[in-house]
Amino acid sequence: MAEQSVKDRVYAAAERISAEKNPTVATVREAAGVSNADATRYLKEWRAERDSAGSKIAATPATITEQALRLAGTVWAEAVRTATAEHDIIEKAWRDEKAHKDREINELAADLDTAARTHQENVKELKAQVEESNQAARDNAAAAAEAREQLALADRKHAEDIAELKSQLAEARATVATLQQTQDALIARIEPQANDGGKK
Repeated sequence: MAEQSVKDRVYAAAERISAEKNPTVATVREAAGVSNADATRYLKEWRAERDSAGSKIAATPATITEQALRLAGTVWAEAVRTATAEHDIIEKAWRDEKAHKDREINELAADLDTAARTHQENVKELKAQVEESNQAARDNAAAAAEAREQLALADRKHAEDIAELKSQLAEARATVATLQQTQDALIARIEPQANDGGKK
């Protein structure tokens, strides 16, 4: 059997995890055995496909259309009730998504802290190696040069890891801000309809 692609592994991991809890970049990355970047990319695609599949709205039944003129008041009241119910559902989904994003932000922040600590430990160890190599530089100049190169490589790798984690953190925060704006716009749109319904 052909080996699963990275995308298939991420999708399969997300499906398994979603049966018990909301999958995150960290949990999917670990379950699928993929990089942080691949987990972020394909988990976002998986969520978009899942949300798209569940967002189709049924057409208005013909019987309601035929009776609209005679039952305008009743239909309007039902519309207000339905809009309120939909608002509650959307608001709950928004709160769940916001809570999920908050957890992701916390996980990314924890990853950032871990990466910083690991870097500090690596730098300390490499500096010790450099010191030892410098002591033996008269006998082995090449070893000292290699240790300095490893220290430089570790610094560059750390800078790349930190930049990636900060980018993901910024993206997660931007998503939370967008969700907040969406909720505010929804509330602003639904409340006037409810007020108009009360005056009929």
